[in-house]
Amino acid sequence: MKVQIKITSLALALVLLSCGNRDKFLFRNPAVAMEKRVNDLVSRLTLDEKVAQMASSAPEIKRLGITAFDWQNECLHGVGKLAEYKVTVYPQPIGMAATWDAASIYKMADFTAEEGRAVNRDASSKGKFGSYYGLTYWAPNINIFRDPRWGRGHETFGEDPYLTGVLGKSFVLGLQGDDPTYLKASACAKHFAVHSGPESLRHEFNTEVSTYDLWDTYLPAFRDLIVDAKATGVMCAYNAYGGRPCCGNDLLMMDILRNKWKFTGYVTSDCGAIDDFYKYHKTHSDTITAAVDAVLHGTDLDCLRDTVFKTLTKAVRTGLIDEKNIDIAVKRLFTIRFKLGLFDPASKVKYANIPLSVLESPEHKAHALKLAQQSIVLLKNESNTLPLKKNLKKVAVVGPNAASKMTLLGNYYGYPSEIVSVLDGIKAKLSPQTEVFYEKMTDYIALDSFIVENHNNELTYNGKSGFRMEYYDNQNFSGNAIISQENETDIIYRGETRFINGINSIAFSKRITTYFKPTETSILTLNIDTDKRFRLFVNDSVCIDALRGKAKAKGIYTRQFVKGKEYKIVVETTFKGRDGYFSFNIGKIKTPSLQEQAAKVKDADVIIFVGGISPSLEGEQNGVNCPGFEDGDRTTIGLPRIQTELMKELKKTGKPVVFVMMTGSAIAVEWENENIPAIVNAWYGGQSAGTAVADVLFGDYNPAGRLPVTFYKNDKDLPQFTNYAMEGRTYRYFKGEPLYPFGYGLSYTTFNYKNLVVRDNVSTSDSLVVSVQVSNTGQKDGEEVVQLYLTHLNGFSFLPLKSLKGFKRIFLKAGETKEVQLTVDNKNLATFNQLGQLIVKAGSVRVSVGGSQPGGKSKATGNCVEKDIEIKGLGNQIQF
Repeated sequence: MKVQIKITSLALALVLLSCGNRDKFLFRNPAVAMEKRVNDLVSRLTLDEKVAQMASSAPEIKRLGITAFDWQNECLHGVGKLAEYKVTVYPQPIGMAATWDAASIYKMADFTAEEGRAVNRDASSKGKFGSYYGLTYWAPNINIFRDPRWGRGHETFGEDPYLTGVLGKSFVLGLQGDDPTYLKASACAKHFAVHSGPESLRHEFNTEVSTYDLWDTYLPAFRDLIVDAKATGVMCAYNAYGGRPCCGNDLLMMDILRNKWKFTGYVTSDCGAIDDFYKYHKTHSDTITAAVDAVLHGTDLDCLRDTVFKTLTKAVRTGLIDEKNIDIAVKRLFTIRFKLGLFDPASKVKYANIPLSVLESPEHKAHALKLAQQSIVLLKNESNTLPLKKNLKKVAVVGPNAASKMTLLGNYYGYPSEIVSVLDGIKAKLSPQTEVFYEKMTDYIALDSFIVENHNNELTYNGKSGFRMEYYDNQNFSGNAIISQENETDIIYRGETRFINGINSIAFSKRITTYFKPTETSILTLNIDTDKRFRLFVNDSVCIDALRGKAKAKGIYTRQFVKGKEYKIVVETTFKGRDGYFSFNIGKIKTPSLQEQAAKVKDADVIIFVGGISPSLEGEQNGVNCPGFEDGDRTTIGLPRIQTELMKELKKTGKPVVFVMMTGSAIAVEWENENIPAIVNAWYGGQSAGTAVADVLFGDYNPAGRLPVTFYKNDKDLPQFTNYAMEGRTYRYFKGEPLYPFGYGLSYTTFNYKNLVVRDNVSTSDSLVVSVQVSNTGQKDGEEVVQLYLTHLNGFSFLPLKSLKGFKRIFLKAGETKEVQLTVDNKNLATFNQLGQLIVKAGSVRVSVGGSQPGGKSKATGNCVEKDIEIKGLGNQIQF
């Protein structure tokens, strides 16, 4: 008994000492070297505590005064996910890539980190440490957009490794800040590596590419961000490479990332990727072997709520892994938290006191508009159709994206206070004397059926106008509703997790209940417009059931409603953490013909058709299965046929038609290119997209965006989607004639290039310095993107046809000339061999400089000047 009392007293004393002296722990002392502080903290943890910290939702450690920490956050194009904070939303990354402006992307990332810091400071002060409040952002996505059918390609910076690397570095440098001690925020390069669809196979797919393609295409941007920009995080991909899951891959994770590139930051799995080891890849027998192998290959964090990493405690105790391997991972994780200043007084951390007032600051909103303007690519402008005059009598604005606001936000978005649609932007641009006619006319893939004689105002619950809405923290409507609201009149779904208090799961459900007592007997239609799964009940009978399976029913149910009889209407919907839309109407439905639609605008001075596709159709694995789309990917690159058919009818009116296209990927618009006089590609342009489009259409901004991807003519131009070999892909290896080439974009002015100066001979150890004179030869001020390409004339037969190796976006007044200098360093003068070695070889190289890539349609944006030079000397291998 005496011994027991002594032990108990000692334990109590230690606990009291710990609680009373938390601030005296070595790891709490900012004057001590960060590495020593991390080592001290980890040495105080039990094995169970260490393993618990290796989950994306890391719990608090009360005895050491360490708060909970959630690693999962997004800032793809502005602070993402949290509806409770109004933040600035910039164009989707594919649109930002079309700016070809590294400085603008740096500023965007800097502003994003500023807003993220403000959110984190406010949330932390309220004890909120859950998902999307933290400072470890899982962005940017720098996978190479090798195939336009990949649904997540719009999250990337396009198809070119050099452009992706330059823009990605700017993103990382802007986000992480310039303080020598503390990070403004932590960036994470994803998805490592060789990852770009198909979405439906991403958990089980094994990629096989040559060593050359691996090093020439799939790794350079990662190397740029990890080695040069010092990104502090990496996310390993779902798929396997060479028969081994990426998160447990010897070559990728150990040989390249940790050993060759000396990466010391943290690696997180993509969410659920470690489970894929044994569930889908079948390379491991169970959870414990998967967890051990992932950690031994340098994966420090498992993104899942019910993580397989919890088996690591048993793995250590049974000798499957040494605890020192757990220590290595946990130290990497805590090092990031220390670098974010989370263990230091706010007074010492440069970024810790940023106030909420920075959210949507005028400077941030102005930059969102600037990026949207810079991103717009003018694809065609026959007979100077654009810019339009502002003194028109009637302007028709039609199409599925004309009034859409959610489309503009892309995916992984935040919530701005105001979103300007194209319709909004055009209305604001014109005088009140100009009539602006709007009608959707068609949906993305089918004619628009719309409700007339709307009876929504007759829907009630408990005798009052509106609906009852119940939200469940699961997808089965099980248990009690997390929240129940009555007499709601707005049932439009506006986002995902945390769009309403209490919904903490990315998989949740919603039940809408209302009653309808018609004042006369008539045949009416219940129209549910959604991209989510749903089920419709009338008087407790199932009328439409589309909650399960891939195919979703149309949300149209027509029946007779008898005067004076009360009908109970229930709609159940399920959500799985993806962007989308939902709305409900009751009335008489009408589906006019294409000819009827076109006849409505035959008296307009100009018809602006705002079409394309939507991030609800192309995106991360989303279950969508409809013509042209499958589970987030596209099954064809063609514009949905119904939109082309409508534009054919609009053209028959004899009025000029302007096609404003919104998309995150290349769309084949062969008919439109031949028949529509003006085509503008506006991507998913963020909160100010509508203003930017109107600025371009009416000449208040001269477009200068350039394509970061190749626009092919049709599906026949594409290799098999699952084939990752680069032969025949992207401008670098495609030998056909594209519809619009990579780097292409028109202007309202013209440019001329002359006096290309470059040394005739350089050695294999030199950099290449190139200068050229660029003149604005038109009548309008404008921007030009100067592009430099190299072609190795007698190099390896497998080398690219041409490769971008330099660019600069410049502004020139009408009649102005500037000399532009570009430098190609030794690394970019080199080429990979089949062993993955980067070598500067002796031989002839063609230097091409112009407003687009050499050949094809580049003359439309200005001439291209070229010079052949000789590289002399012995082959010089470059460390890569």
